[in-house]
Amino acid sequence: MAEPGGYNQGGRAPKASEGWNWIKNKNAAAVQITAEQLIREAYERQGSAQTAVRQKVLDGEELGDYQMRRRREFEEGVRRNRSNMGEWLRYAAWEEAQGAVSRARSVFERALDVDARSQAVYVKYAELEMKHENVNLARNVYDRAVSVLPRVSQFWYRYAYMEELLGNVDAARAVFERWMQWEPSRDAWLAYVKLERRYGEAARARQVFARLAHVHPEPDTWLRWAQFEEAEGDADRVRAVFGQAIDRLGEQFMDQRVFVAFAGFETRMREPERARAIYAYALARLPRAKAQALYSQYVRFEKQHGGAREIEQAVVGRRRAQHEARVRADAHDYDAWLEYARLEEEAGDRARARDVYERAAAAHPRVADKALWRRYVYVWLFYALFEERTCGDVARARRVYEAALALVPHAQFTFAKLWLQYAWFEVRQRNVAQARRRLGQALGVCPKRKLFRGYIALELELREFDRVRRLYAKHVEFSAASCAVWVEFAQLEQALGEHERCRALFELAVAQPVLDMPEVLWKAYIDFEQALGNDDATRALYARLLQLTDHVKVWVSCARFELRASGLPAARAVFERGSQRLRALAHGQEPGQEREQHNQERVALLDAWREVEEQTQGGEPARVVAQMPRRVRRRRELDDGSLEEYFDYVFPDDEQGARFKLLAKAHQWKQGQAE
Repeated sequence: MAEPGGYNQGGRAPKASEGWNWIKNKNAAAVQITAEQLIREAYERQGSAQTAVRQKVLDGEELGDYQMRRRREFEEGVRRNRSNMGEWLRYAAWEEAQGAVSRARSVFERALDVDARSQAVYVKYAELEMKHENVNLARNVYDRAVSVLPRVSQFWYRYAYMEELLGNVDAARAVFERWMQWEPSRDAWLAYVKLERRYGEAARARQVFARLAHVHPEPDTWLRWAQFEEAEGDADRVRAVFGQAIDRLGEQFMDQRVFVAFAGFETRMREPERARAIYAYALARLPRAKAQALYSQYVRFEKQHGGAREIEQAVVGRRRAQHEARVRADAHDYDAWLEYARLEEEAGDRARARDVYERAAAAHPRVADKALWRRYVYVWLFYALFEERTCGDVARARRVYEAALALVPHAQFTFAKLWLQYAWFEVRQRNVAQARRRLGQALGVCPKRKLFRGYIALELELREFDRVRRLYAKHVEFSAASCAVWVEFAQLEQALGEHERCRALFELAVAQPVLDMPEVLWKAYIDFEQALGNDDATRALYARLLQLTDHVKVWVSCARFELRASGLPAARAVFERGSQRLRALAHGQEPGQEREQHNQERVALLDAWREVEEQTQGGEPARVVAQMPRRVRRRRELDDGSLEEYFDYVFPDDEQGARFKLLAKAHQWKQGQAE
């Protein structure tokens, strides 16, 4: 039998055999009870809080009993836990509330006997004496506190405040003097200064600042001292303070805030020249990382008090410092060097720009890796251009080029742009022979396609076509498989009207055993013959090309040529030949990707044929449409045994052939049955 609450005596849920009917409907109830309702109901049902019983004392005897009982309780508490200062403080506060000041004082003394370094006990003890106007006793408490705990600032602050509150300024000053012997923090010294300033003792405050600067020679100390002197209105003393700060701190511990404050003071005194000199002195000595605010303030100062030249110098100085930081962080950041040199060039300081270029050139890569040298070479290129165009020093520019060429490891790699830039420099100096010697040296040391093209471009500018032919001859010997070189050489002869030379070059090119882009070469050859109007030669070229390749674009191009040259019947014949050729290629392959590719090319050919039939007058598009295939979905088995779906094309002639094959097999079977 189940117990109330749904569980039996064993603590488990009852079974259905024990007579318990489980709830089968687990849907949400129609009326929902929120958490807020539960909390509100619990609050309403809770009882009222129990309050302590208030005891009324009717006569002195009851008061004595109450006090004796409470003292016994407190004594029992402090006896159990003597180190609990909170219990001692509650005991003393209760005695004070009963008017027993002497007893409270006794409790404090007993507490100090237990723990003579408890700050809370000293504070409450002194407050007790002050509250009951026992000034001398409070003074004694503070004397004991500062003697036992001289590094606790609150005792000194409270002691001095008490003396000042009583009007005893000399005693307060004496407290501060005792405190200063311990060389406390800067805030303690500043509190002493405030005391002297409240009573108009500027000379004493100045002496305190001098002692503070000796104990805490930090930038904040000098800044507070300068603010004090400025508030007193003595400009000479302010300058003297800043001068002492700069001398005492030195370059190692100097802070930009000192210079900013010094320059700001001179600006307020309407001495912009003094302020500018201070900024210049600071910027020359502080590193860029420690002078961010100083640079910003200097630029703002020049915008307010300087002319256009001063403003530009300030901006340039700020950017110069930024670039210096970048190149010091990474001496191989050649983009930073180039930006730095460009800044000096724009500023018009040629000596600085030359020095930057020299420093950048000295930071060459230590490894013979072209990726590392690629940006470095631009340093020399821009350096040479700077000497040539900006400074007009041709001899120095030539020495820059020579130094750069001597530095590059040409055995591993070279830079065509460096050789070409040097050659064009010599051409600008009307020294063409030297330019040719340098380019010839470059081709002999490390021939490159870019060098050949640059040399050829130079000779073309000079209209030296015989030299251009010799260079192209060397170029094709160097890279005989490059179709672009052959095409450029042939186009040169075509432009010069040498058609036989051009045709001979094309024949030599197509006869090469290895070509990187033969389609480009054949297209250029065919375009050349078409430009001359040689239809027979063009047709012969297409025939030779179709013997080498069966690409659908070649068939389409040949058909369009025949359409222009001979008309639609000739173009239709080419399309039919191409379709039959692609059909034969597709049938010669086993079912697979190559066969699908040939079918796709055949479809592209039929699309181009249909387009020609539609755009040409007298065309027959229906003739081509009848040959268009159907697109069907098929499956094939992969190497891993899985099936893959793909799309294929089924042409009408293929379906007819398959049907004939099926009929032939049926006829053969029938004959076998008859026999």
